[in-house]
Amino acid sequence: MSSARALLLFAMSLAPAMLAQSPPPTSAPQPTFDVASIRQNTTSTDGHNHIYNDHSESHFRTVNVSLKDLVQYAYSLPKSQILGGAPWFDSTMFDLDAKSDAAVDAQLKALPDIDASQQKKLMVQALLADRFQLKTHQETRELPVFNLVLAKGGPKFKPSEANGTTVSTSTGTGIQRIRVQGSDNTIELLARELASALGRVVVDKTGIDARYDLTLRWMPADRPPPLINGAPDPNPPPDIFTAIQEQLGLKLEPARVPVPVLVIDHIEMPSEN
Repeated sequence: MSSARALLLFAMSLAPAMLAQSPPPTSAPQPTFDVASIRQNTTSTDGHNHIYNDHSESHFRTVNVSLKDLVQYAYSLPKSQILGGAPWFDSTMFDLDAKSDAAVDAQLKALPDIDASQQKKLMVQALLADRFQLKTHQETRELPVFNLVLAKGGPKFKPSEANGTTVSTSTGTGIQRIRVQGSDNTIELLARELASALGRVVVDKTGIDARYDLTLRWMPADRPPPLINGAPDPNPPPDIFTAIQEQLGLKLEPARVPVPVLVIDHIEMPSEN
């Protein structure tokens, strides 16, 4: 099954920020969502997941996302750094629609973008604690990771002229693809998507922090080549490690490093609306 995603805030790499997020300086009580509808999604079969969010307003909506996806957003961490949870934590999908009043909208609009984004995530944290009974703690663990570094000959991608940021992936049964367009740190977004594909934290050590357009195509080593007119493709894409070097001029090197993680101590299926 193919999955295509457009991401602005999601992704996967070693998070440079601290796990604990302090609220923006303010004397007012921390805002929360006034109403929130959470329903299990049992109808989406195309594998598409969506988070609709504008940090300058209180409305927060998701379609077909797991609780682990929501924790990833709320705590600004990749899934590879979120440990524990019930068996349904990353497999049961939910539709969520949460809102607050006009006063909270005005408060968020008055904040600088970075503070408004952080405040919105704190609101989602509070919602998860209330409706899913989420309880967590933080640790540092030594985990196997991949360092993303420059390969011999240097990068093979071009600067981006696109406005905004687009990340799309295709992770079906055949050829896998990651495309990153724009962003002020394209390679960091690539590292997050690679972490998702590899199931291991990927640390960006390229030193490249500008805007680029890049596409990576590979074939998992444990899958047969795709078919063309009923016959195996004689020239399928290489495995992911070879593809990164040949197509992007980058390389993945295994390592073990201390990694901040968020451990799930307790969750429950959401309370009724």
